[in-house]
Amino acid sequence: MDHPASILEELKQFVVGDAPPTVYYIPDFITEDEETYLLQQVYRSPKTKWTQLSGRRLQNWGGLPHPKGMLAEKMPDWLQKYCDKISSLGAFSGKTANHVLVNEYKEGEGIMPHEDGPLYHPTVTTISLGSHTLLDFYTPISSLDDDDGDDVGGKDAPLTEEDRYILSLLVKPRSLLILQDEMYQRLLHGIQGSTEDTLTEKVVNLAAAGALPGETLTRGTRVSLTIRHVPKVMKTKLILGRR
Repeated sequence: MDHPASILEELKQFVVGDAPPTVYYIPDFITEDEETYLLQQVYRSPKTKWTQLSGRRLQNWGGLPHPKGMLAEKMPDWLQKYCDKISSLGAFSGKTANHVLVNEYKEGEGIMPHEDGPLYHPTVTTISLGSHTLLDFYTPISSLDDDDGDDVGGKDAPLTEEDRYILSLLVKPRSLLILQDEMYQRLLHGIQGSTEDTLTEKVVNLAAAGALPGETLTRGTRVSLTIRHVPKVMKTKLILGRR
């Protein structure tokens, strides 16, 4: 494999310049046929593979990340192909992705602003299937507290989510989104539970996503493949039944 740094050079054309460091947005990373195939594989998975959460359901592939180490499970071939493809871009500094979360968001479902935490290499890559979404970014409350101690506007009231909102990314089906640096490590990201999105100038990758301000897009069911590298993996399998 080429040195990852040289491959990341190829990604530079996909940097979203109007976002903090660093966002790569690659439209049409996969074909329509690949999208159809991946959706078939997701929905062919055993019912027991799904976990229902409030607002979405998900599948976990590759193992369950844990502070003591992930007990690795074999990645199915249909996902391994994309773990390899994205890793070969140098997204994980020469390491290979070993974990995939499949999230299904039905129309109107979303996820609260959150960060991905320290169990992962500080890069998240996402392939979207089926529908667009808007990924919204927020300043974390902790970093606002650290600024200068002054209350914003002289009020003691905590800042609302709306006050902390910074920007959005339009994520279209078949695209690959890569978040690193400040966009991954400092800002929170979330998805509003909306059925449609009216695009504003706060959506900083409109041109790259082939969209125009003022356009209204209707959401359908979106399936996302969130592909990451978990550095800490247990070397040995647990021996079940041992006293």
